[in-house]
Amino acid sequence: MKFKKLLLFMMIFIVGIVLVACKSDEAANNTDNGSSKVNETGMPIVDEDLELKIFANKPAQNEDNDWNDILIWNHYRDQTNINVKWNLINPDALQEKRNLALGGGDLPDAFFLAQIPNTDLLRYGAQGTLLPLNDLIDKYAPNLTKLMGNDPSIRSAITFPDGNIYSMPSLIEEDFLSLRLSARPWINEDWLKELNMDIPETTGDFYEYLKAVKELDPAGGGKTIPYGGTTIVELIQWLAGSFGVMNHGPSNANIDLDPSDNSSIRYYATTDEYKQLLEYIHQLYKEGLIDQSIFTIEWGQFLANASENLYGSMIFYDPIELFGEEIGSQYNSLAALEGPEGHKSYNKLSSSVWDPANLVLTNKNPNPAATVRWMDYFYSDEGAQLYYMGVENETFEVKDGKAVYMDHILNPEGDMTFEQAIAKQLTWLGSINGIIKADFFQGGESAPQSMAAAEKIEPFVPEEIWPRFTFTEEENKVLQSVGQDVTKYVEEMRDKFITGDADFSEWDNYVETVKKNGLEDVVKVYQDAYDRYKDNQ
Repeated sequence: MKFKKLLLFMMIFIVGIVLVACKSDEAANNTDNGSSKVNETGMPIVDEDLELKIFANKPAQNEDNDWNDILIWNHYRDQTNINVKWNLINPDALQEKRNLALGGGDLPDAFFLAQIPNTDLLRYGAQGTLLPLNDLIDKYAPNLTKLMGNDPSIRSAITFPDGNIYSMPSLIEEDFLSLRLSARPWINEDWLKELNMDIPETTGDFYEYLKAVKELDPAGGGKTIPYGGTTIVELIQWLAGSFGVMNHGPSNANIDLDPSDNSSIRYYATTDEYKQLLEYIHQLYKEGLIDQSIFTIEWGQFLANASENLYGSMIFYDPIELFGEEIGSQYNSLAALEGPEGHKSYNKLSSSVWDPANLVLTNKNPNPAATVRWMDYFYSDEGAQLYYMGVENETFEVKDGKAVYMDHILNPEGDMTFEQAIAKQLTWLGSINGIIKADFFQGGESAPQSMAAAEKIEPFVPEEIWPRFTFTEEENKVLQSVGQDVTKYVEEMRDKFITGDADFSEWDNYVETVKKNGLEDVVKVYQDAYDRYKDNQ
């Protein structure tokens, strides 16, 4: 009886191996399918018309346009001989429809900007639903390959534990620091001058400025808010570098590199340095130097406060672009502050890998090689210019060697806004495709005030900012169970320590509780992921 059971188990095991091998062969065959029908360089990509069915997330900013008949995609179709039939999905329905398609529904030839999480890339890649792209990228994506050579973290960010690459990423030009910074710190320089104070250089200076602003009350009636923002997390991440934590950026929550050996992962939310950071922010909050509604404030209320000139400092986007010249021009940017132990770095910076899953190919794709070439164009200067600026003499013109939007875009007729004029012919609003470059991006992050802020911050940026790590299926199970328990508890206690709902005399108990919740397992997962990340570079 035992022998029969063993024989049955072995037969099931062998059949499983055969099925996996068949799927692998099928994926390999699909990968090669059509490669002989693609031009390896130049345009068009294919000599005979090729139709691709692509599932795409359509951001709200693109609500009124149809990608199946719009300038940018019509132009690129004529350039490549690849005609994309877009299945455009509203963001509210994106997750549901994407999951249905991946789980056995009507698979498209590719997914575009569909926000496929890493867990699904790995799962459906291993099943053969999504194609491995390693060889295709090496042969048909010279622009992406060059970028990965210049910045090895890109390859590491999109390589999964099984060694495969299942997607082509959305990237931010590494030197486009202003965009990678996202919201950044600003201080009301008019109030600084009124107080006869200099731009703060240390956390102590910043505290003294906030205290002086509260006492001065330049807004009157006690309405002045020394520091305001839309979330407390922005302040924590900005000050992290002043207290020696989050030393490789915020993409992996509460994880950085142990400075004592530079090879071990550290869970910094249990360190003395992190405690010191929270103690400092608690002091600001307790003394009324931080907006007391910062944990619940909505964007609309924040903007309303800003329009009344209530803020002495903030972490937000370009003030002139958002608040207008009169109020916005009062603000000057801050860089890194030196903390009490001499730490001074600016760690609140995103990876150059904005989204690993810009384009994902399925096993239904009729010509993977041509599809990879189609995507790779957007990692070049010409492709970035097309996507973000459009077509020369139709949406932009070159002045003094720089591409600028034409007047009908910059100053549209009637009640039409700049964004509405863009959306009539381009589709970049609300989405980063390929690589976004400062030369071809006309948003607030490329405004003079924002670029000057980035230049001031650049000397304090760490040499390496980590992207989000990739994990095995087993590791994901750990992160989705004990990992979530640890994170939830840490975030709850973080806010309580800041507001005073928890006293710092409870710190040791907090650390022990984090450990009991499974911290050791979480750290091991991140250590293994980090070791793979380094090996892939």
